[in-house]
Amino acid sequence: MSLIADTPKPPYYAVIFTSLRTEGDNGYAQMADRMVELASKQPGFLGLESAREEVGITVSYWSDLESIKQWKADVEHQEAQRLGHERWYSSFKTRISKVERDYGI
Repeated sequence: MSLIADTPKPPYYAVIFTSLRTEGDNGYAQMADRMVELASKQPGFLGLESAREEVGITVSYWSDLESIKQWKADVEHQEAQRLGHERWYSSFKTRISKVERDYGI
C-alpha cells in the first residue's frame, strides 16, 4: 500500500480518525494491521493514509456515506472499536468529510 492513497477524481469521502494512545501495545499493532486488511476489502473503500507521532491520524477514503456506515457496522471493526475504548486510546475523535477537490504531484 502506498503511503499516499491514490484516490479517484472527487467527490468522495474521508473518515479522519485522530487519537492519543495509552501506554503499551496490548495487541494494538496486530489489530491495526487486521483493520487495514479488512477495510481494504470493503465495498467503497478507496485508500488509507496513516501517521503517528504524539498524535495518531488515520484517514480512510470511501466512495459514499453508505460504505462508511457499512464499515462502521462490520462485526470485527466493532470489536476493534470496543477494544479501542477499553485499552488503546486515552482520547480520540472521528470526523467525516466530503472531498470536493484534490490536487498534488
